[in-house]
Amino acid sequence: MSALTREAVENCLRQLTDPHLDQDPVSAGCVQAIDIQGGRVSVCLELGYACGLFKSGWAQMLQMALESLDGVEAASVSVEVNIQAHKAQEQVPALAGVKNIIAVASGKGGVGKSTTAAGLALALAREGARVGVLDADIYGPSQGMMFGIAEGTRPEVREQKWFVPIEAHGVQVMSMAFLATDDTPMVWRGPMASGALIQLITQTAWDDLDYLVVDMPPGTGDIQLTLAQKVPVAGAVIVTTPQDLALLDAIKGVEMFRKVNIPVLGVVENMAVHICSNCGHAEHLFGEGGGEKLAARYGVELLASMPLSLAIRSQTDAGKPIVISDTESQLAMLYQQMARSVGARIARFAQGAQAMPKIVIEE
Repeated sequence: MSALTREAVENCLRQLTDPHLDQDPVSAGCVQAIDIQGGRVSVCLELGYACGLFKSGWAQMLQMALESLDGVEAASVSVEVNIQAHKAQEQVPALAGVKNIIAVASGKGGVGKSTTAAGLALALAREGARVGVLDADIYGPSQGMMFGIAEGTRPEVREQKWFVPIEAHGVQVMSMAFLATDDTPMVWRGPMASGALIQLITQTAWDDLDYLVVDMPPGTGDIQLTLAQKVPVAGAVIVTTPQDLALLDAIKGVEMFRKVNIPVLGVVENMAVHICSNCGHAEHLFGEGGGEKLAARYGVELLASMPLSLAIRSQTDAGKPIVISDTESQLAMLYQQMARSVGARIARFAQGAQAMPKIVIEE
């Protein structure tokens, strides 16, 4: 029997594809060490995205593949997570206490952008990341209600300069709604709102976040442009519904981020299909395949196609989004898949063309 070699181990690992990176672990540069001691093989992987609910299963799949390799008596695979900081605009200073900023945007209102932002943040937290949410929808803040934060809650002020974000469901939350009442509309012109947003994001004492999810206001106006130019965004998620009118506005959102050189991480299609609770009949009330067409047009991923669901609406209104209220449901799993894919896209942009170093120990 020929001696087991590093090449044979790597070739075996190349046969499996990380579904979030769309690459095998060797090509993706995830292999940190390979230790070969006779017929015993140990492999150490490092992933650059939040995947706490995925990594043990991934390690087991790789271990089974290695144990089927000729010459392998026993195999072990360990998977660690190391989330690095990344920003698309090199000229914009990094934000203290935040590694990666994700903008969740839409071309128009009413497409479920805020619900998506809340679900994404909570799903990232369930994957083991430290996560914050900034409610940048100055005129219609809703994250406080979605996270079950009582009306009238105010953030603490530190050193007369910093707002301390309010923690809910393991996520740090900051919103203009915490500085006003629910009955007081923000009657501000664009520059005033943009200035307030920048002050809010830079004067919040974010505590060592892997990801800050920014719930953007709908449209492509002053606030969106200000955020894109002055905040170190790592990437954007575009939310739409299938109908043509929503897609027209979503296209404007994609084009805006492209013009300011912020990568679009993917598209989320909400209200894609309605399934009758009585008979199970599926009906595409708002059209079909719109999100997929938008993603294909710009060469980005369709991160999720979410149904029109009473459970999503009712649980979110109650301050306990379905990601945490029904963790084993199919809807919650869709959000988890979305979160891992978003994190993986950021990791790939951060990694660039350089692969991680490989350490090989052979007998």
